[in-house]
Amino acid sequence: MKKLEDYVISIPDFPKEGIIFRDVTGILRDADGLQLAIDDLTKMLKDVDCDVIVGPESRGFIFGVPVAYNLKKPFIPIRKKGKLPRETICETYDLEYGTASIEIHKEDIRPGMKVAIIDDLIATGGTTEAMIHLIERLGGKVVRCCFVMELAGLKGRERLSGYNIDSAIIYSGK
Repeated sequence: MKKLEDYVISIPDFPKEGIIFRDVTGILRDADGLQLAIDDLTKMLKDVDCDVIVGPESRGFIFGVPVAYNLKKPFIPIRKKGKLPRETICETYDLEYGTASIEIHKEDIRPGMKVAIIDDLIATGGTTEAMIHLIERLGGKVVRCCFVMELAGLKGRERLSGYNIDSAIIYSGK
């Protein structure tokens, strides 16, 4: 039986020389790989007391919804600015070459809610930190952040110290 990391496609020198791009679509295109990823993420939350699963557009949706389904929990989307139709709150954060903004519906997280975040990748931790800020501004408490892959060399886990971080695959580099 293959391991989850066997489904990840590693592309050297992309997007620039010296970087190994870890392509999650190798997991998605294989039913066994996808099942392994969803099973691993579900296990990460098996004994976690959470009220809701949150995931960012778009790969957080792909992995978060089936985990929410398995755990019989609701799923709350976090989207790029301007994509949600009801009243939202917004968080802007830095990217390597600019900024990005994400939003969540104001009424989807209530004070005291215990929230688990699911996404495909943690690198620098910037997107996850922005999600945490949104959730906490609405009074929610992030109880765990779960990822398919982690690029440990970019120190996202350190940026999010104080939060419970779990990753199915950890790559030591960038």
